[in-house]
Amino acid sequence: MLLEGKNAVVYDAGGGIGGAFARAFAEEGARVFLAGRTREKLDLVADEIRTAGGTADVAVVDALDEKSVDAHADAVVEAAGSLDISVNVISHGDVQGTPMVEMSLADYEQPVVNGVRTTFLTMRAAGRHMKRQGSGVVLLFGGDGDPVRNHAVGGLQVGFAALEAMRRQLAAELGRHGVRTVTLRTGGIPETIPADFPGAEDLTAELAEPTMLGRTATLADVGAVAAFVASDRARSMTAATVNVSCGALVD
Repeated sequence: MLLEGKNAVVYDAGGGIGGAFARAFAEEGARVFLAGRTREKLDLVADEIRTAGGTADVAVVDALDEKSVDAHADAVVEAAGSLDISVNVISHGDVQGTPMVEMSLADYEQPVVNGVRTTFLTMRAAGRHMKRQGSGVVLLFGGDGDPVRNHAVGGLQVGFAALEAMRRQLAAELGRHGVRTVTLRTGGIPETIPADFPGAEDLTAELAEPTMLGRTATLADVGAVAAFVASDRARSMTAATVNVSCGALVD
């Protein structure tokens, strides 16, 4: 197994993307620490992992709260002996569908402020332990990209660009201590679009149209790639992005 003996923390593990990461890590042998605000959602994912023979721990954690994040990371290391993988995919509260010139400042800056805050807190909490143990992987999800022509995304891309700068900086500071940072980029995952999202059907078609494979990545696809990137087989990858877009994003 790729991640046997590893301990992974997934923030918003009860959500679609977080759950995909958690299941994939567990399938590859990691002990997965599921963190999020809603216990019931976390328990559902934990039950699936345990039923499949994996190991999962659950904790209610507010990833926007400094004390909550630090205390949880410390508890993981105390319980498991190390913190080897950290990935934070909580919602940043982006407001989409409203043209930029019609948005309020609060709506526009919300995903930027929330994204930077939560990513800093979870990066720092994991990074401190990883530096001390001499190894670890911090994964991000999203990545910056070209402006979206046919859909107003508010401050979403601004927030993603900020997180990429943070990823590069952490890689530069902790690389000498064996800590890696990698972002997974997709062209969008239709499975994560709420059924009641305005224009969901059109958006799904838009996401698939530019791909070279004629389809979009699935949650299972992203989880499988994340497990590989977090493993020692990808030990030479850091300060990097991994393209999981089915050719929608051209490198």
